[in-house]
Amino acid sequence: MSTDAIKAELDQFRADFLKLRQEIAKVIVGQDDIVEGTLTALIAGGHVLLEGVPGLGKTLLVRTIADALHLKFARIQFTPDLMPADLVGTNVVMETPDHGRRFEFQRGPVFANIVLADEINRATPKTQSALLEAMQEHHVTVGGQTYRLPEPFFVLATQNPLEMEGTYPLPEAQLDRFFFKLLVKFPSFGDLEAILDRTTEPTKPQAGATFDAERIIALSKLVRQIPIAPEVRRYAIAVVMATHPDHELASPMTKQFIQYGSSPRGAQAIILAAKLRAILDSRYHVARDDIKAVAPMALRHRLILNFEGQADGVPTDAVIANILKTAQEPAAVA
Repeated sequence: MSTDAIKAELDQFRADFLKLRQEIAKVIVGQDDIVEGTLTALIAGGHVLLEGVPGLGKTLLVRTIADALHLKFARIQFTPDLMPADLVGTNVVMETPDHGRRFEFQRGPVFANIVLADEINRATPKTQSALLEAMQEHHVTVGGQTYRLPEPFFVLATQNPLEMEGTYPLPEAQLDRFFFKLLVKFPSFGDLEAILDRTTEPTKPQAGATFDAERIIALSKLVRQIPIAPEVRRYAIAVVMATHPDHELASPMTKQFIQYGSSPRGAQAIILAAKLRAILDSRYHVARDDIKAVAPMALRHRLILNFEGQADGVPTDAVIANILKTAQEPAAVA
């Protein structure tokens, strides 16, 4: 493919992304960083964990994205009594025309393009493990039979940071499956005023459909074609290595407050998100600033605090900021 053809594709990518954001903005007020982070993960083929108090529009956001993309949407309310079969489906006995009986698989709500796992940490570990297989493998197994999930498959999970009684904290293995962890903040005065205008008036805004599943898959493939210079990639690696307290590149705060650092999936998420950010900034190469911009979203849920970090209430974002400030240049790592 010629340079002009690639440039035209990337320009169309940027136009499509901006159009999608405009449609979502008809319904969602503010939260620009959350919207962009969610769309970035969707196009990159990852999943998102949203953390925020109730009532901030997390459910409305994912439903609006599904409407704007012509994708099948399913909402699953996670509760302690939710069983894996309620999530993935089960085999039921059906009567045949000749009065015999046979098993037929009834698909669960996880068979959708966009799945909202509401308050995911309220389900038992057994149910969480069923979702874990779906997130990682894009298939489910029931009665020894494997069933593929539709593509694209995107899980957007929410959890409430305030009410932790009766919850089952997500294990590190499942947290690592999330591309980004996004923190949903309370809206500003102006945003809250606009929210009230839209939600208390007779007319209700609606996002128009932009493009379908095939276009999302095509955009995902296009992101991976963006080149990244070896020194920028080494910088991203240095940032991830600096999250490990026993590594020579560990930052001072890492050594003091972190027990375990990020897995290689953190580096993968950083690179893919940085490539997409470069496209949106009308560039056809990845810069260090792209790495710095996406690193907190990709790493904050992949760092495990030690006892001192937990006792002092150190936020992982502060550790990541320290890493980005002190990370060695790639030349020193080579």
